[in-house]
Amino acid sequence: MSASTEPGPARPRNTGVRLGIAVTVFAAMAATAVFIVRLPAMKGGGSASPEQVANEARIQVLALCDAVQGFRDEHGDYVPIAPSPVPVPQRGEAVPFPKDHEDFRRIGFEPGPAVHLQYEVRVEESPVGEPEVSCLARADTDGDGLNAVYRIRLDANGMTTPVEVDHEGE
Repeated sequence: MSASTEPGPARPRNTGVRLGIAVTVFAAMAATAVFIVRLPAMKGGGSASPEQVANEARIQVLALCDAVQGFRDEHGDYVPIAPSPVPVPQRGEAVPFPKDHEDFRRIGFEPGPAVHLQYEVRVEESPVGEPEVSCLARADTDGDGLNAVYRIRLDANGMTTPVEVDHEGE
């Protein structure tokens, strides 16, 4: 017997299954689009409440002082660092933290890709000739131009003061 080359009976097309798959794919794409559009609103749009900014300030200013002291322990000196980012972030909005800021990178301070605060390290000489170091974080949570300032001081022995706050909630 020879094999038949004639096509077999036509397969019935199941349009219901194809329609169901098409509707499912469309619904999944629509849900994904809605999620992508709504994601910033679900995350808060990049702004933080004054309480969140205050908590971030206390944590990050301590991390900044730890980085400053760690650098001094390893290299023998303190590094003054100019305020960054400029200007001071306002109304709890997140701004990019400069990835290429050499001084912050050198001491190992990386607060994240976006911050709600401006950071600075001041190094001054005390009346007895010892370095006095202040680690600062600033924010203007209400946008009135008056900054809340969070400060920790390091003494010559590397001891830190508690966080000092001026104008909290500003």
